Amino acid sequence: MRHLLTSLSLLVACLPVPGHAADRALLVGVSDYLYLDADLRGPANDVGLVAETLIARGVAAAQITVLAAEGVSLPEGVQHAGLPERQAILEGLAGLGQGAGAGDQLFFYYSGHGSQAPDQNGDEAGGYDEILLPADAKGWRGAIGQVENAIIDDELAPLMQGLLDTGAEVVAVIDACHSATGFRGGGQGVARYVAPEALGLPLTSEGSDSAAHGGAVAEPLVGQYAFLYSAQADQRAFEYPLGPADDPASWYGDFTRSLMEVLAEAPRLTWAQALQAAQDRMRGDSPAAQTPDGEGPLMAAAVLGEAAPVTRVQILGGTLQAGLLSGWNIGAEVAVYSSLEASTPVSLGRVGEIFANTATIEGADVPPEGYAALRRPGLPPAVGFATPVVTDAGAYAVWQAAWEEIAAAGLPGLQFAATAPDWVPYFQDGGVVLAGADGVLDTARAPRLTEVSELLALIEASARAVRMRRALALAERQSATVFALPGVGGLKVTLGRAAGAVDAQGGCDLQAADLVAVTAPVAAQHCDQLWLSLSNGSKTARDVTVLYLDRDLGLTAIWPEPGLSNRVLFGEVQEVGMLVQNSTRQLGWEEIIVLSMPAQEGTPRVVLTGLADPAQTRAMGQDSALGNWLGAAIEPGAGARNFTFGGPKLPALKVHRFRVDLRAD
Repeated sequence: MRHLLTSLSLLVACLPVPGHAADRALLVGVSDYLYLDADLRGPANDVGLVAETLIARGVAAAQITVLAAEGVSLPEGVQHAGLPERQAILEGLAGLGQGAGAGDQLFFYYSGHGSQAPDQNGDEAGGYDEILLPADAKGWRGAIGQVENAIIDDELAPLMQGLLDTGAEVVAVIDACHSATGFRGGGQGVARYVAPEALGLPLTSEGSDSAAHGGAVAEPLVGQYAFLYSAQADQRAFEYPLGPADDPASWYGDFTRSLMEVLAEAPRLTWAQALQAAQDRMRGDSPAAQTPDGEGPLMAAAVLGEAAPVTRVQILGGTLQAGLLSGWNIGAEVAVYSSLEASTPVSLGRVGEIFANTATIEGADVPPEGYAALRRPGLPPAVGFATPVVTDAGAYAVWQAAWEEIAAAGLPGLQFAATAPDWVPYFQDGGVVLAGADGVLDTARAPRLTEVSELLALIEASARAVRMRRALALAERQSATVFALPGVGGLKVTLGRAAGAVDAQGGCDLQAADLVAVTAPVAAQHCDQLWLSLSNGSKTARDVTVLYLDRDLGLTAIWPEPGLSNRVLFGEVQEVGMLVQNSTRQLGWEEIIVLSMPAQEGTPRVVLTGLADPAQTRAMGQDSALGNWLGAAIEPGAGARNFTFGGPKLPALKVHRFRVDLRAD
């Protein structure tokens, strides 16, 4: 729903400037629909999580208004103002700016379903308006030419511009689908999207031909704002359970949960940094999973307020007061303290049973009341595969037999017929195609296999890809202080693209071409050159490794080359180039992954190229705590490995990711 914000369609995450707390916030969570058969579970939990995060960053509880179902759990002092119906939302937005002025900050959040409807006034170049679906939304009503009680972008535009006209800064977050792609059948995620046909929408309607109106696009907003989108314009947004799927309290929007985790942990960061970090933590593990986006003048500005870094978590009644929502995982090593000020731990233990907000500690002398600090995250859990879904009338007996044989082998670190899968396999077009945890199949770009003899290799590669993403997120999250405002040190990573050219023999012409700065996801085709610029603005040298995840889930080491130094000194700039070779013109999602960590004085360089596929494995060095932990975490069968208590704490890790949209032309 990009147009909702830019052309004033769907607002997505808008947040304030440095040094201020938001003066007023309106949070909307639509879980229960009165007329549509489209209930969600996550939005009722999302609004409470967002409210807690805003309060933690300095927003007064009394200034937060929530529209959600009755009985929603909210922090003390937050006002529940009624159901999230159309009129209440519009009135809430209109009232958000009352009395606001220059220097004030206004925050709007929406969690629920989104959809599209035929454009009625020709201001959408694509021929469709983006719409939000309040609790009282109904189907298409021809007499008014609209989805009854829906909120369309044309209505939001003047409301949002009115907020900006007060001189206030506006931050808005929308966790809803932008549009539909593919189909789902077997994934765990629930899409926040209602298809137009489910609303009874006509394919077109009078006034929907944008070409007849000159194809005009609505004017963009004018003012200081930041918009964070939960997904790209051609993707769905999903919610997943943290814990038992049959417990409604377990469900949260993937984007909302990830973004709020980042905002709660990192004291100082920009909205652009928050967006990148949120993407790194999102539940969708396939390269084609939803990719959040953001825009606006405030993207480079500091996030509102400042979070108080949580170094120790309280223990009450022998139970840790943090869980999955706080980024803890089973097997994480913790130090137990008798008080907040104690310098020596009472004992060391591991996280045992874990829930959304609490966890047990095993193998330690846990006091009834005390504190715990994370020493090292646990290893990622087993990677789950759903039972394959047959999508056509092809003959798949051989494929079924091969899959069942692999599943029966009891391979360590892999779980088959999983109820909460990480991958959903589809038997289609005579082979197997993989969809991620959401179950959405992008038939053109998804990892695909046509040789049954290679099935085990695909399963192992897909499991490594999932564990790698989870391992990097776990390692990075325990060092949130690596975030820094612009100009305050750290490794700056930028990406440039030089358009490729094919020579007479069909090869790539490597003559120099103009390099154009790009952002992710970057579209690339055969013979394009992609160049990373690594600039170290901190006074501490950085050890940097660059990896590449291709469309077939192969992980390749790009930099450093064997024997070359990967240490980037203060003030130094390194350039890393890659040539895109796609002579078969396949489509796909690929990813550039940049790993950096502070160089430790008096220790060897940390080179993480050993994380690449076994065929490209290079030594990481036995002296690297991070390398050893990541090496174990990325292997599917490493869940049972036992790391000795008292091992070194993992050093700070920063991950930069650039998604590459591989195109035919």
